[in-house]
Amino acid sequence: MALDRKAPNDLNAFWMPFTANRQFKKNPRMFVGAKDMHYTTSDGRQVLDGTAGLWCCNAGHCRPKITEAIQRQAAELDYAPAFQMGHPVAFELANRIIEIAPNGIEHVFYTNSGSESVETALKLAIAYHRARGEGTRTRLIGRERGYHGVNFGGISVGGIVNNRRMFGSLLGGVDHLPHTHLPGQNAWTRGMPEHGANLADELERIVALHGAETIAAVIVEPVAGSTGVLIPPKGYLQRLREITRKHGILLIFDEVITGFGRLGAPFAAQYFDVLPDMMTTAKGLTNGVIPMGAVLTTGAVHDAFMQGPEHVIELFHGYTYSGNPIASAAGIATLETYKEEGLFERAAEIAPYWEDALHSLKGLPHVIDIRNLGLIGAVELDPIAGEPTKRAFNAFLSAYDRNILIRTTGDIIAMSPPLMISKAQIDTLIGTLADVLKKLD
Repeated sequence: MALDRKAPNDLNAFWMPFTANRQFKKNPRMFVGAKDMHYTTSDGRQVLDGTAGLWCCNAGHCRPKITEAIQRQAAELDYAPAFQMGHPVAFELANRIIEIAPNGIEHVFYTNSGSESVETALKLAIAYHRARGEGTRTRLIGRERGYHGVNFGGISVGGIVNNRRMFGSLLGGVDHLPHTHLPGQNAWTRGMPEHGANLADELERIVALHGAETIAAVIVEPVAGSTGVLIPPKGYLQRLREITRKHGILLIFDEVITGFGRLGAPFAAQYFDVLPDMMTTAKGLTNGVIPMGAVLTTGAVHDAFMQGPEHVIELFHGYTYSGNPIASAAGIATLETYKEEGLFERAAEIAPYWEDALHSLKGLPHVIDIRNLGLIGAVELDPIAGEPTKRAFNAFLSAYDRNILIRTTGDIIAMSPPLMISKAQIDTLIGTLADVLKKLD
């Protein structure tokens, strides 16, 4: 039963994630309801969601089909063990995912979050090579400014400094490719930048340094989201695929953000026409309603484990809630909502309007770059001298007061609205943001 009060009576107990806790608790921002494109605040305002929650509510909020599926499933089968037992809904969801996945992706391993999906994919990569008799392949390659969740494997291959600095030496045997952000050459680009595909060739240098026989996998976000929306240069991902294939290295796409329609295709792998060996997903899989993630793999990755006696467990890995019945039901209803409402196609159709609206902010105070692809956009601000992140955070607070929700990372405003956004709502979102930027110090 939902609380009938609009604000909690004590804010102290909850240690909030990725939040300035002391600042928040002095002046809390509370959502108490949501519907379609809007949140309702504790003081009764309607806030336009410019971020799909946290990149996850791709179909909008409180969608009837998803809500009803959760209610039905909770009343029928609330939980079933995932080890040595199954239930039909998890298998049906896996089939539905594979139907929309790139050709060549054939299997689904369930997790509970994007972070767990990354941990699973990294473990699968190392175990895959061992299963094939190449146990020396244990090294993992990430990328500077990459974000792959918050578990030890994810922050080890990740490359956002503040996510790493407080947690010791992390995993050994990890190296990083350079990021692809080249503001001097690619500023104000609409869509994919022209310059930077050659940065993929740094993988050849890493291979030469460590030896291909030591490298298990390379993991990258097709579009780097949490670091501030870094769009891959033309040809970059194709070049990574060529090099990894040449050296027998697995390529993992972290599609936790780009999966389920964000670029106007089911997955970024299809948008860029590059087939990785594994894809990590979460967020849009259940529209953010119930925690769930999944690692999608090719048949070759899966089949490497299917050796030996049939009664023996092939992979000693999994989670208590892998393929949870209620999450599985939410996932099926979410995929049906995407399909019935044509939301992936809608994202592709409205993306040019989104692009034009974003780039109309060029020339406003403190704006030093704008980037976009699909229904993702970033507005980069010139930092306040000696106070990094403060200008963007002030913009976030002002935007909330003006009834729009944006997200900031460093001094970058990142936006990723639900795929159901209308042109009029884009006008409201970007128009309000323009007013906020004009008044920033």
